[in-house]
Amino acid sequence: MDLRIKTFEEYEHAYNASIADPEAFWSSIAEKFVWYKKWDTVLDWNFEEPRVKWFEGGKLNITENMLDRYLVDQPDKIAFHWEPNDPEGTNQSITYKELYHEVCKTANALRSLGVKKGDRVCLYMPMRLEAIISIIACARIGAVHSIVFAGFSSAALSDRINDAQAKVVLTSDGLNRGTKQVDLKSMVDEALESCDTVESVIVLNCIDSSPNMVEGRDYDFNELIQDMDNECEPEPMDSEDLLFILYTSGSTGKPKGVVHTCGGYMLFTAYSFQNVFQYQDDDVFWCTADIGWITGHSYIVYGPLLSGATSIVFEGVPTYPDAGRFWQVCEKYKVNQFYTAPTAIRALMGFGLDYVNKYDLSALKVIGSVGEPINEEAWRWYYDHIGKSKCPVVDTWWQTETGGIMLSGLGNLSPMKATYAGYPLPGIQPVLLNGEGEEIKENNEEGYLCMKFPWPSILRTSYGDHERCKNTYFSNYEGYYFTGDGAKRDENGMYRIIGRVDDVINVSGHRFGTAEIEDAINTNEFAIESAVVGFPHDVKGQGIYAYVVVDNDLKNGTEEIIASLSESVIDGIGRIARPDKIQIVSGLPKTRSGKIMRRILRKIAEGERTNFGDTSTLLDPSVVEQIIQNAL
Repeated sequence: MDLRIKTFEEYEHAYNASIADPEAFWSSIAEKFVWYKKWDTVLDWNFEEPRVKWFEGGKLNITENMLDRYLVDQPDKIAFHWEPNDPEGTNQSITYKELYHEVCKTANALRSLGVKKGDRVCLYMPMRLEAIISIIACARIGAVHSIVFAGFSSAALSDRINDAQAKVVLTSDGLNRGTKQVDLKSMVDEALESCDTVESVIVLNCIDSSPNMVEGRDYDFNELIQDMDNECEPEPMDSEDLLFILYTSGSTGKPKGVVHTCGGYMLFTAYSFQNVFQYQDDDVFWCTADIGWITGHSYIVYGPLLSGATSIVFEGVPTYPDAGRFWQVCEKYKVNQFYTAPTAIRALMGFGLDYVNKYDLSALKVIGSVGEPINEEAWRWYYDHIGKSKCPVVDTWWQTETGGIMLSGLGNLSPMKATYAGYPLPGIQPVLLNGEGEEIKENNEEGYLCMKFPWPSILRTSYGDHERCKNTYFSNYEGYYFTGDGAKRDENGMYRIIGRVDDVINVSGHRFGTAEIEDAINTNEFAIESAVVGFPHDVKGQGIYAYVVVDNDLKNGTEEIIASLSESVIDGIGRIARPDKIQIVSGLPKTRSGKIMRRILRKIAEGERTNFGDTSTLLDPSVVEQIIQNAL
């Protein structure tokens, strides 16, 4: 199924057609997929409610479009190469036919445990083929998968299980990550102490750790599926039935369950995958993301399989056993499209070119960036040394909520400009608004990035809390989807993303709400109050800076307190959200109404020491001087 645009002129034609008549444009794409029944209406939408429905009444099962349709023409084509954490370990490859049978067996195993259409299944798993098989198995039977990144804490896992009211948890005894082994099963056991909806836990053996198995609840993954039938009838789904929930941080403490549905998400992930990466039939694609994030959902699992692609699933980390690991894998599999995060690029830059130059990267055709805006220095290094000044850099901008890539170059078809994401994909209608909600027509002016028309993979709601979805994304500017990002547009119509404008910190491409981190800190016995801000970080893009008020009478030393506060964040969210800097302060800069002046704390974290504007409205202006004197 070839959905590719072949020239920039074709892109311009497709874009104009998609704006002039969106329904006709997306219908023509939808016709290329397998449906049991054609849709009744193409699009029904209203951003005020909000309500968005694409291809409602259409019946399909997304896994038929990922697996069954390829069993005739390419059953023996490799769907995935799995590369283990240890390069000396045994890699695996799985064909489309083998993947189909493993998915069917796992789907039947889930059904044997009573899982049915609409039930939520939580996955807390390492980067193994079985995790991807389990995701597709859920979709096969109409169960709603909710993947939780295996770096999150048991408390964060418990929150997500409870919010989704999950019936089954799929996990492993542990995972390998660089030189470490992480015990996942005990984290699940701890999480389930405060969850009452989970009936079954399926455990994959990854590290041979002989985990504690609860009789009647816990099942060994391989034992459970081994006698299952390798054929499984797919569950007919409406285009607007739930496909998955994925939790993302917001500016308030509780993570939001972003909901994506079957039909529109299917179209847009396949269309964006093929066009952004200009994927061709015999290419090998590698996205280095984890399946716990939207990038892994859309561009490891769904987009590539819908396109009949061959992809790589990587268990390891970019610096183990050394900083050449990414490039060694690219050489080994002759990778054609490589997609990673600016954080990884910046980290690998620091190790020098010796680790790059020993490997043959000549198969690369497109190199991509995802998760955060890429700075010019990293962009140049990536283009010059990984792409050898011949591979286009697709600097993709999108979000968990958008489901797929929104702004980007299209492989080698589009003009490139360092630090600019590029043009909107067909069907995407971005606008820049000022603080009053008026559209900014001028070029090179910063504004709030919004969307004025729905695209097929836009989020439908926040799970169980539609009002929150409305308040977060659709209430800032009436009639628009608000991305939460600032941006500007150059004279050629290319977009540059400036960064978050709300209380969300983007750490290595992972979003964390400041309130979420503050909540974790405030559970600590020493903490009275805290305020968290982001600051520029050479590798992560943004680091986390926490200002914490503690009791003056504490006898413990500051180092012990800081270590304890850090542990509270690790316990509450996960190691990935641990603050880079924790400053103990006597008070926080507040207005007389009690509002914390975060702009001041942000400036201090960024290194500013003098220019804070008018501080006369503060309840106690001297607090600012005290914070500056001890700033980290």
